[in-house]
Amino acid sequence: MQIDLVTLVVAEYDPAIAFFIEVLGFELVEDSPAQTTDGRPKRWVVVRPPGAQTGLLLARADGERQEAAVGAQTAGRVGFFLRVDDFDAAYRRLVDAGVEFLRPPRAEPYGRVAVFRDIAGNPWDLLGPA
Repeated sequence: MQIDLVTLVVAEYDPAIAFFIEVLGFELVEDSPAQTTDGRPKRWVVVRPPGAQTGLLLARADGERQEAAVGAQTAGRVGFFLRVDDFDAAYRRLVDAGVEFLRPPRAEPYGRVAVFRDIAGNPWDLLGPA
């Protein structure tokens, strides 16, 4: 058993795809036309880190309730964790790309960590070896 996808509600597809591909270095696994349950057009967009099995389904917000969830999927808590082998290089690359960090890097028993926001505003931990 494994978790295949986790949905991330975003305001628009293309800026979200650009953030995950160009800034975080994820791969675009799929970007296919699809339909909502009531027949309106949407897209099935999946991104994931290179070599990872679990991906993110980028879902454009549809309606007020979903729009309110953009950037608040985990109620302000860190809900996503991106582990990298070279923390310093990844941190510098994200800072250079203009990614907003909420806290500077720090050492924890489980490794190095810095909290950043994705394009939707959700907090993520950037994690590296201790």
